[in-house]
Amino acid sequence: MAGLFGTDGIRGRANTFPITCEIAVKTGRAVGNFVRKNQDQFLIIGRDTRVSGHMLEAALAAGASSAGVEVRLAGVIPTPGVAYLCSCLKGAGAGIVISASHNPYYDNGIKIFRKGGIKLTDAQEEEIESRILNDQDDVSQKNIGKISIISDSLDKYAAFLLSRFPIRKPQGPGENPLKLIIDASNGAASKIGRMVFGSGLFDPLYIFDQPNGCNINEKCGSQHTDTLKKRVIEEKADAGLAFDGDADRLIAVDETGKEISGDQILAICAKYAKKKGSLKNNTLVSTIMSNIGLTETLDSLGIRHLKSDVGDRKVLEEMMRSGAVIGGEDSGHMIFLEDHTTGDGILSALKLLEIMMTAKKPLSELASIMTVYPMVLINVEVDASRPDFKSIPPIAKTIDQVEEKLSGRGRVLIRYSGTQPLLRVMVEGPDQDQTLAYCEKICQSIRENIA
Repeated sequence: MAGLFGTDGIRGRANTFPITCEIAVKTGRAVGNFVRKNQDQFLIIGRDTRVSGHMLEAALAAGASSAGVEVRLAGVIPTPGVAYLCSCLKGAGAGIVISASHNPYYDNGIKIFRKGGIKLTDAQEEEIESRILNDQDDVSQKNIGKISIISDSLDKYAAFLLSRFPIRKPQGPGENPLKLIIDASNGAASKIGRMVFGSGLFDPLYIFDQPNGCNINEKCGSQHTDTLKKRVIEEKADAGLAFDGDADRLIAVDETGKEISGDQILAICAKYAKKKGSLKNNTLVSTIMSNIGLTETLDSLGIRHLKSDVGDRKVLEEMMRSGAVIGGEDSGHMIFLEDHTTGDGILSALKLLEIMMTAKKPLSELASIMTVYPMVLINVEVDASRPDFKSIPPIAKTIDQVEEKLSGRGRVLIRYSGTQPLLRVMVEGPDQDQTLAYCEKICQSIRENIA
């Protein structure tokens, strides 16, 4: 039987392995026993707006309850909201989020936080996976946990987010609040977005905040910003903010309608933090997938740049190892470790808005500190054996040829997907057409030799 955990929890098509009721019950039971073993009182379950969320919530809760552990349901809430509840509610031993992030509605997933709102270690994932796949968790007829609802989960989370925003009104006489377009991706940000951005601090307009169970991420959100760009220009807004289905990512749009990537937001935040003297260890962490322009910008600012493997969990591990307090991914996952334990799209948005209001500069000007190199990413379907592509002479030769032609003005990065039978080929270079041609050349070599 295949393994369960990928780069960010368990994920797949709902009602097919591994996202089935049977696996969800076993997962709930395994996490319940994990909580009980650590002598904590309860676990928290939250979900996004997918139609399959109720089904999986019921199965996970039943499994945990059968392990004799209390379950508290947080309802529809962003992934980082569950992490926050895990850190602030006394007795919480774990949190489970039912979400497939930016994927279509027919997918779903199971993400797990341990006590304190931190994602599981590799060893803890392996232990829980073994228990699920090998039916290692017995149940006792004597102990059955009760299931209850956290009625104020969003109130607690909204209060936390607003407590991290230091500005209570526009600065200076005659200044108007920032006009914002909020794209909630018909996901978990739909309600909390109104609670935070509609708190009187901003002038917001909301789009894609009417979830129906099947429209999450559908031509909207952090992966699809065309409508947001158009509305920003039409409404003459100061910025557009796009979240993904579980609201742990942020992609912004400036006042000209140009998309601002996660790497650019990281650069803006790092520069601001260094100026304030709050960039601990003068370090920012991103992943190996970050744009080469981020490295150049940080070098020019005199900021140390560390790179982790892909995934916000890996970013967090490197941040904790190095003592960094800001890190993230170009995809929009950003971690502000002095404020939260995990990536949080809404918190990231508030950080960006704080800088705009304090600097009194438009987002386009703030983002201009970083030159974004053209980047082409192509996924090539391969067989499940995952051969070492570097040891296949024709592929290795093609990669060497491309790297030689780039000659320090770009880079090649190739890696297997953590969740799908795909080889991800990424090429950066100074020219878009040339970069695309180089990437397609490598992909063709892969198709001819291992695909």
